[in-house]
Amino acid sequence: MSPYDSLYPQLVQLGLSTWAEQIKQIIAERLSNDGHGKMEQWQQALASLPQVSPDKIELKGDVVIGNKHDLNGAERNNFIANLKQFHPWRKGPYSLLGVEIETEWHSDWKWDRVLPHIQPLTGRKVLDVGGGNGYHGWRMLGQGAELVIGIDPTLVFVMQFHVMQRYIGDSNHYVLPLGIEHLPDNLRCFDTVFSMGILYHRRSPLDHLYELRACLRPGGELVLETLIIEGEEGHVLVPEGRYAKMRNVWFFPTADTMMSWLRRCGFKNVRCVESNATTVKEQRSTDWMTFESLSDFLDPNDDTKTIEGYPAPIRATFIATAPV
Repeated sequence: MSPYDSLYPQLVQLGLSTWAEQIKQIIAERLSNDGHGKMEQWQQALASLPQVSPDKIELKGDVVIGNKHDLNGAERNNFIANLKQFHPWRKGPYSLLGVEIETEWHSDWKWDRVLPHIQPLTGRKVLDVGGGNGYHGWRMLGQGAELVIGIDPTLVFVMQFHVMQRYIGDSNHYVLPLGIEHLPDNLRCFDTVFSMGILYHRRSPLDHLYELRACLRPGGELVLETLIIEGEEGHVLVPEGRYAKMRNVWFFPTADTMMSWLRRCGFKNVRCVESNATTVKEQRSTDWMTFESLSDFLDPNDDTKTIEGYPAPIRATFIATAPV
């Protein structure tokens, strides 16, 4: 039995029966061959998780899955060891059966910055592009979203979602092991589409904006968060080589340039609602993400610059409306 079996009828109701049939095979293939030889290990770790039913599930203010008989002793240690089979944990934090999963990112801080500016999610169908392990999707569900579909091709993040889903068991939130290229053309069915931390990884940012627009129903809302630089309209940073040790980065517009791009792609009511410099308190290495993090990516003598000499990360959120 596939963990996505309950999704396919919902896609049929949305008029996406052809896509539902297509992704059944794609998802099965993706989950059977992860390319790194870890899928069997992940499946074993998932199967070894404690069989307990939570008596508390909090998704609105935090993501907390609790039980009045939280784990302790050897059972707790084994639980932590199994959870760490899914390293690196990047988006969170999560509280699961008394274990605090301290992720690389304080994704709750980003959510708290974005939430006041978006349309209420109650009753809305939401697409979260590049949503990682589904942390923000759970928070969207906590705000009353009717259906949340996240897509992310990184399988360890998809498996982290299945860890949480094992205990939450909600049929209105899914993270699919897919990229945006697996979406059909002109979906036009989502009320809200999120793309957070994705645009600068795309070789053609305008093509990505058109892809996002095609997923929205007429009048639907786009929530886009990306890295920007300071400066005037028309200015764009294109790093030569790496940026903050990242290879796959391409375009860093100014806020005014980003808004110009959105208008050029047909979006209406375009605005930048918040921006902030990323700090080493928000993004850092932890016991749950032991690789290098932001402090390793900045100039040790000047934290306003990356190690390559570019401006340090500034992230901004843009809201826009799909044309009617």
